[in-house]
Amino acid sequence: MDYKKLAERLLPNTPSIDGFETKYPPRNLEKGAQVTRLAPSPTGFIHLGNLFVAIANERIAHQSGGILYLRIEDTDLKRKMDGAVEAVKNALRYFDIKFDEGAEIDGDNTYAPWYQRQRADIYRAYVKELIIRGRAYPCFCTEDELSALREQQSAEKKITGYYGEYAKCRNLTEEEIYKNLDAGKPYVIRLKSLGNPENKIKFHDEIKGDITVTENDQDVVILKSDGIPTYHFAHAIDDHFMRTTLVIRGEEWLASLPVHLELFETLGFERPRYGHNCSLMKQDGDVRRKLSKRKDPELSLEFYRQEGYFARAVKVYMLTLLNSNFEEWYLKNPEKPLEEFKFTIGKMGKSGTLFDLDKLNDISKNELARLFVEEMLAFLKAWACEYGTDEQKAYFKDEEYLLKVLNLTMGTAGKKRRKDFTTAKQAVELISYFFAKQPRTDEYRVDKSTRKEILNTFLASYEYSDDAQVWFNKVKEAAGKLGFAAEMKDYKANPEAYKGSVADVAEVLRIAVTGKANTPDLWSIMQILGEKETRARIESATKE
Repeated sequence: MDYKKLAERLLPNTPSIDGFETKYPPRNLEKGAQVTRLAPSPTGFIHLGNLFVAIANERIAHQSGGILYLRIEDTDLKRKMDGAVEAVKNALRYFDIKFDEGAEIDGDNTYAPWYQRQRADIYRAYVKELIIRGRAYPCFCTEDELSALREQQSAEKKITGYYGEYAKCRNLTEEEIYKNLDAGKPYVIRLKSLGNPENKIKFHDEIKGDITVTENDQDVVILKSDGIPTYHFAHAIDDHFMRTTLVIRGEEWLASLPVHLELFETLGFERPRYGHNCSLMKQDGDVRRKLSKRKDPELSLEFYRQEGYFARAVKVYMLTLLNSNFEEWYLKNPEKPLEEFKFTIGKMGKSGTLFDLDKLNDISKNELARLFVEEMLAFLKAWACEYGTDEQKAYFKDEEYLLKVLNLTMGTAGKKRRKDFTTAKQAVELISYFFAKQPRTDEYRVDKSTRKEILNTFLASYEYSDDAQVWFNKVKEAAGKLGFAAEMKDYKANPEAYKGSVADVAEVLRIAVTGKANTPDLWSIMQILGEKETRARIESATKE
């Protein structure tokens, strides 16, 4: 068969492969510097697994003095969403993932373009070269024929796919090929695999260690009928010409590894090292399962932005899952920049990692408790501007007032910081009672008439100018007048002698003012609210 003639018929006006090695030269980096990448599809959905891999790739690249770039794998137009690339960048920027090069990144464009659809000429040149070498061929099988083939293989209990005796277009004669082309039949281009499934390949995975895989024998599609390559083929070309040295990716790609190994060998490219990262798992009752887009909102990175998770907290937790020695380092160095931690591929997990939202919440509380009050204000304001209600955005009109609120609710005046805040959304909701009387979230534990007595008795003696000690003495006096123990020791010694304790009286006041039974210091809350607002709330509560 005249393969050169066939290649020209299938891919006319396609450039030769000459010149690409010169156009995309090896990078001039220090020895040991790693070139890594994040290569999402523009689907509009970027998930926790993307961040998991992005953090690993970013740390490995930048610790070694290397490069992290962003490539957009847009070969499948059906999945492409408008604005998806910007969504990817925004999501990763929020978590402080810094790209050196790539799509819509202000950096070196020597290895551009960064969108696969813009690199079609490179792929087509190499497809044409493989046809000339007799390592690729046109396949005219229809979807119905391929579906029937899979059904036949399943019935025969054979591995499904296009290979060996089932690759019906692999051995078409020259006459048959041209007859199909002249008839205008649509076609794809397939790799002519030389693999034997009886052969095993020893492969060193940078994360999992030495593993064994079966040689590929599938004649996979490398160029679709629209002239755009499949992911498998495109990624091999791109990783070579973008001079990628290391690919950290999800372990779901292990199944495709034999295909990728054969593609690099067939193309004559030195392949990057691969590390297959473990899957993120969730405890669902008695079962561990992979996080699911359909079942688990926490899989989406947008969830963390909408809820207002502090970016550093999420990153700390991801590093805890990524490197087995990070948690010990973090406990010793809680305030150090995360970049000071020495990330190690060898410390990455080899099997499924359990993602625990409760543990993330604990880390988030600790991280937020370390912020200066001005940093907390800026964090909450940024969240409210993007995701808050109009009412919540109004909280930030008087920042001097808000700083008083945050100093109290964060416990900045005391030796021990409060850890009430988990996320920006929860924090903004938690401080809402400082801006308007809120519906009660906790019920009174005394009857209506007793509640009214407590509130009216307190109001009769309340003076805004009272300091904390005088104020509390008046609370105790009100308790004593109404049959409650003014001193806790008296109540504990003889509880049957009293209606309750001064703590019960204070709780009634607290709920009347804030709607909650558990808050920071009540006197301080009243001081921030002011006399007029405090009186109005207590008077309102007497009528409930």
